[in-house]
Amino acid sequence: MTITSPEKVFFAARGETKLDLARYYLDAGLAALRGVFERPTVLKRYPDGAEGKFFFQKRVPTNRPPWLETVTVEFPSGRSAEELCPTDSAHIAWAVNLGCIDLNPWPVRRSDLEHPDELRVDLDPQPGVVFGDVRRTAMVVRELLAEYGLEGFPKTSGSRGIHIIVPVVPEHDFTAVRRAALALARAAERRLPALVTAAWWKEERGTKVFFDYNQNARDRTVASVYSVRANPEGRVSCALEWDEVPDVEPQDLTIATVPQRLKERGDPFSVLDDHRYRIDSLLELAARDEAEGLGDAPWPPHFAKQSGEPHRAPPSRTRRKDG
Repeated sequence: MTITSPEKVFFAARGETKLDLARYYLDAGLAALRGVFERPTVLKRYPDGAEGKFFFQKRVPTNRPPWLETVTVEFPSGRSAEELCPTDSAHIAWAVNLGCIDLNPWPVRRSDLEHPDELRVDLDPQPGVVFGDVRRTAMVVRELLAEYGLEGFPKTSGSRGIHIIVPVVPEHDFTAVRRAALALARAAERRLPALVTAAWWKEERGTKVFFDYNQNARDRTVASVYSVRANPEGRVSCALEWDEVPDVEPQDLTIATVPQRLKERGDPFSVLDDHRYRIDSLLELAARDEAEGLGDAPWPPHFAKQSGEPHRAPPSRTRRKDG
């Protein structure tokens, strides 16, 4: 495969190029492929590198190699698209050549597009939150998962947060998995109220770590494990062992350091597919929350109004209307 404009600098901090990015993904090999293997994957294109403008492309171009694997997915709007479905590292290299830096897969496999096999915990620090608070939140989420008979696999987001991937039995639809994630988010908020919030509206989050339950809604994606992220240092969404979480520093995990780390330590996510957990315990927690008056929480704006969803507008706007 030919990489066009191979010498174009994509990461300013050390000067890594587009070709360096392709080589990183080839060096990461199966570890990087694992996060997107046979999953619908959105193309997030940065034609001018990590600090340039980007755009999402959900539909693969018609001018593509004959060997490229795709899968057709349906969006909440009812529309559909033929998306990239990687089955080997050549698919990732092809995406890099289009200017993709990180890889953004759905939490489903092409064999069953309606039932997620991952519950995704996205811990997103709000402005003013230090990374130590994100690490502390991740450890609390681990405790909660264990209490409900579940295990999560942590990784840095490659940006400011931490992701925890919970491999689940693909038996529930997106709505049910999101409902379970919302229950877990509220449990984390109750366990650590001074630090964690499940509030959807930014004006209500304060200086806390936001547990983004809506990352489990249909058509929402997070950067896959070992994705490089679009920042000058080329930080990587790197898989971790739990004993690393309390001291991890995201700036140490970059396109320049992660390949050697993989060679020396291996991939903590290599066993992820050997584990599958049922989310019945979290759905029971959701039912208890609902019985006590905690209904649904807001959905992302591109979804139709959902049954039981509260008023979809920031509280400040609602107050202005009422006044």
